[in-house]
Amino acid sequence: MSIRIGVFICHCGTNIGGTVNVPEVVKYAATLPDVVHTEGNLYTCSEDGLSSIRNQIEEQELNRVVVASCTPRTHEPLFKKNCELAGLNKYLFEFVNLREHCSWVHMTQQDDATDKAKDLVRMGVAKVSLLTPAEDLSTEVLPSSLIIGGGISGLSAALTLANQGYHVELLEKRDRLGGLLRDVNRVFPSNVPTSDLIDPLINTVLKHNNIRVHFQAELIDVKGFIGNFTATIKENDGTGELKIGTIIVAVGANELKPEGMFGYHLFKNVMTQLEFEQQYRGDYSGLKDVVMINCVGARTDDMPYCGRFCCITAMKNAILLKEADPEAEVTILQRDIMAFGKVFEEYYQEAMQVGVRFVRYTVDRLPEINGVGNEANKVRVYHELMGRELELNADAVILTTPLVPAEDNQTLSRMMKIPVGNEGFFMEAHQKLRPVEFPADGIFIAGCARYPTEIVECISQGYAAAAKAAAPMSQGRVVTEALIAKVNPVMCSACGRCVEICPFGAIDWTDVSVSPKHTRRIAAVNQAECKGCGLCAASCLSSAVQLKGFTDEEILAMVSATIL
Repeated sequence: MSIRIGVFICHCGTNIGGTVNVPEVVKYAATLPDVVHTEGNLYTCSEDGLSSIRNQIEEQELNRVVVASCTPRTHEPLFKKNCELAGLNKYLFEFVNLREHCSWVHMTQQDDATDKAKDLVRMGVAKVSLLTPAEDLSTEVLPSSLIIGGGISGLSAALTLANQGYHVELLEKRDRLGGLLRDVNRVFPSNVPTSDLIDPLINTVLKHNNIRVHFQAELIDVKGFIGNFTATIKENDGTGELKIGTIIVAVGANELKPEGMFGYHLFKNVMTQLEFEQQYRGDYSGLKDVVMINCVGARTDDMPYCGRFCCITAMKNAILLKEADPEAEVTILQRDIMAFGKVFEEYYQEAMQVGVRFVRYTVDRLPEINGVGNEANKVRVYHELMGRELELNADAVILTTPLVPAEDNQTLSRMMKIPVGNEGFFMEAHQKLRPVEFPADGIFIAGCARYPTEIVECISQGYAAAAKAAAPMSQGRVVTEALIAKVNPVMCSACGRCVEICPFGAIDWTDVSVSPKHTRRIAAVNQAECKGCGLCAASCLSSAVQLKGFTDEEILAMVSATIL
């Protein structure tokens, strides 16, 4: 069958048409080889534009389609689905980005932008003529999930999945559930005891028939792919394997211990906020003068991020101190106050109304802690707004420190091929388009493993991660695109570059028979794990690895098309 290509070019209002002469590009596209139909649309992604594509596929017997419009990130799946509705294999479709790659970057060069648009369309036509039909890949999904971490996020996710009927393996490295929250006295902004929030949740999880809790357990290894993971865990001095379909990482975070800062461990009454809550648990007798220092160990060159809810934690304990003894002098030394949203702003106002004093300091003139013996009794601070130095009495000095990444993050990152950021917290695939997801399919994230997060948001993320994990398990199968890598066994030299460079662990060694008595080791791609990133194809010195939809032949055809 001869190749019959249809080219559809979008004005996108003024996004493209305001810079590119679309009618001229449409007219030019009609002169390209194998193009039998061209048209311009005001909005190709609208129903009018989509129906036009479907109609022309049928009327003109098109067997290739090129759409030149805006970002493929959001629109390419729409156009591919539209081609399928018209009976055309979606892998015979090519997308040309005329907005981000042309009109938006050349707004002041309209003639040149039009010429570039012609080049891009010509390249798309050259490539689409070489595309071949393909079918999506499908794998079964086990209706079981592994949740790493038994804090508030992990508990919320576990209960959500279990209530939907899925089996949950909950892994907790400590001998109790609840995570860091178990050490907290009261929760803000309601100031209710933490046990009122966490204990009912823990009891429900422990009694749930669909949840198996592994205490003092450690994850040793993870193999497999979405729908069929095998996790090796160490538990009770032995190891075992768990078969699961999805994974949720909810390992939480740790409180920063400010070693060497502000007399910490030098004076016994200098402590962190969490240590204060553990030590006093609401009995504040003997605390008449309390000084809290915010941003200890945070927003520095070594640790540049903000702890997000540290300020609210300091306000909570300050309010509790004032409620216990209205005559107590409670001072919070701060660089800035982070009280985002209506609820926390009102909480800030409440702290001021009950008599908590806020004093601003700068990193250039840090507060100084003085004491007698092993007891701190004075804090000297330069009041930035008043422009003078203050000396404050102190029965206790409480340091407000941020959360820092869990110590196992780097190990888990290497084990599961999931990324961590510069601060050491795990990174989502995309904060807006793919929240609580990792680039590796079937693995999700929730809570403070992602970033310092307050309780309500931890619970929300636990629900969100559970919803994401439940989606493939509810369907029973997961369908992935066929744009994956493939190794030519004849050309593979077994150099191992592709095995080392694959960020998803989708390539491993396999033995192929070359004679009745001999085998040869070559690289092989696991289709379910491959994400089609192309790193293996780019790194292969033997050209043995080709990426479906981006083969050497197709790429070189596009390159050749740039040369008139």
